[in-house]
Amino acid sequence: MTETTNPTVAHLERRVQILTRLAEISAVLNSTVKLKPLLNTLMDAAAEIADSEEASVLLWDGNSNELRFAANSANADEPGGQQLIGKAVPLEGSIAGKVMRENRIVTVDNTEQSTDHYDNIDKAMKFQTMSLIGVPMRSKNRVIGVLEAVNKRTLPWTKDDEHYLSTLAAQAAVAIENAQLVAALQKANDELSQLDKTKSDFIAIASHELRTPLGVILGYASFLQDTTDPEVRVLADKVVNSALQLRRIIEDLTNLRFLEQGGSELKKENVPLEEFIKENLSEIRTLTDAKGQRLLVQVGESMQLNIDRIRMSMAFSNLLNNAVRFTPEKGEIRVETERRGRELWIKVRDNGKGIAAADLERIFERFVQVEDHLTREHGGLGIGLSIARALVQAHGGRLWATSPGKEMGSTFIIALPLEFIR
Repeated sequence: MTETTNPTVAHLERRVQILTRLAEISAVLNSTVKLKPLLNTLMDAAAEIADSEEASVLLWDGNSNELRFAANSANADEPGGQQLIGKAVPLEGSIAGKVMRENRIVTVDNTEQSTDHYDNIDKAMKFQTMSLIGVPMRSKNRVIGVLEAVNKRTLPWTKDDEHYLSTLAAQAAVAIENAQLVAALQKANDELSQLDKTKSDFIAIASHELRTPLGVILGYASFLQDTTDPEVRVLADKVVNSALQLRRIIEDLTNLRFLEQGGSELKKENVPLEEFIKENLSEIRTLTDAKGQRLLVQVGESMQLNIDRIRMSMAFSNLLNNAVRFTPEKGEIRVETERRGRELWIKVRDNGKGIAAADLERIFERFVQVEDHLTREHGGLGIGLSIARALVQAHGGRLWATSPGKEMGSTFIIALPLEFIR
């Protein structure tokens, strides 16, 4: 009685161990989308469950239409080791190829008696395959590869081996395909990120290189506008108008770089308020001079700003450019600063076209132009104000607009908290 019971109990215990191991493996396979650790877990489990020397996974390469080794349980310092990875086996004349072609389990207890055994890999790796079981790995009703266990310690291969390895292969196939999809998505994202960086770098370089010659053109054209020769003055006006249009395009190109950077990490430094205002007005004066506009500045209390100089300058210059664009020739633009409670307010006033009450918030939306796109007089993509607000908000501040109404001018206000003021 005891002789009969003990093997049965041992067999049941073995089954419980394997089922427990399969459950553990399932949890591991579902917890990672990284292919390499997933395959390593699979290899160790397959060799353990099948009680074999080694295990391998071969995956179908859709690009080369070949079945290739993707993982092997051998250590890198063992003969052959990880040199096996990437090697192809033929669909015809190999056991793995037969499993793949026929979509079924194949067991071989003695490879020397099998006409399907492909021994070229063994010779190259200095390894001897004596017995082998191959199980198809299926995902979404198609075979994506083969799970192999090699050199069972106690032959023959059993129905339990087939059952357990089939279960493992089914779990692994889904996990592997998910990992491959995630890897492909990550690669696509990396390529898009690199493309986006290339685009941003190009825009930055192009914008910088265009600004210098454009400044010279505007300077000389503005000088020619003061001539007494009416014909020269007309031609100079055309040059100035075209240059201003080109300037707006450059502004939009520059703005595109900052469209998604409002919340990025700030690189703060101490900047005197007067210096900040002065350096941003120096460039805008070329535009105001070209349109004959008056630019008045009133800086209140002296203080130190603790800001990201580049990003805050971008926000402020966007407001200045907007004022120049929508203020008529001979119009007036005022820049004023004042401490208001626990904030610094920087105001940009103009006596230009004004803004309807319904549009005071809408103008800060991306790609919004209040004018009809078919009839509008002013160019631009309509992203400058949205970028300015994002950059101000990144500093913990606020940006809003006020206006008495159409044709009555407008005021844009940057409010910075005292934490950015020293």
